[in-house]
Amino acid sequence: MNKLITIAAAILVSSTVFAQDNIKSIEVGTAMPMSEVKMQSADKKTVALADVKTNNGLLVIYACNTCPVVVKSQERTKEMIAYAKKAGLGVVVVNSNEGKRIEGESLKDMAKYAKEQGYDVPYVLDEQSKLADAFGALRTPEVFLFDGNSILMYKGAMEDNPRTPAESKQLYLKNAIDQMSAGRVPDPSSTKSIGCNIKRAS
Repeated sequence: MNKLITIAAAILVSSTVFAQDNIKSIEVGTAMPMSEVKMQSADKKTVALADVKTNNGLLVIYACNTCPVVVKSQERTKEMIAYAKKAGLGVVVVNSNEGKRIEGESLKDMAKYAKEQGYDVPYVLDEQSKLADAFGALRTPEVFLFDGNSILMYKGAMEDNPRTPAESKQLYLKNAIDQMSAGRVPDPSSTKSIGCNIKRAS
């Protein structure tokens, strides 16, 4: 029995890795995908990215409830949410962990987590990871920053050391928001996200 469980687990991991390998991230300079698609939020509302975007832009954060890296960087996430809002940007947090809906990532779990973290922005459930697939999002946490014309200006990590945020030397997202707000193209405009793989359904 244990051998069968091990084999099944290995197959699941392999299929997840294969799925991840076949997903391509959207390029900086391209338009926001699926902006009009409505998603259920943790506060029982239906929200589309276009509903939240402002004339200054939109920050999309792929996160979840259970990833250790997300948990360790949660204070930074809340700091960046507040910073983006101060810059006049809309903010949406997206949970695309379809493969773990019954393991801590359900809408009910999201509502509990959002309350614990004091989220004051929509925390939405991405059914079947469709939004993550359209974005090419692979990990949590991972961010996508769009300008007022819904054009992608920055994607990747919030910082250079999300596992130990106190030791981060580069706050990539903060710098990107500052540069975009000043009318400049963020540099760097893309970094490698570090975190847990998004758990897509097998």
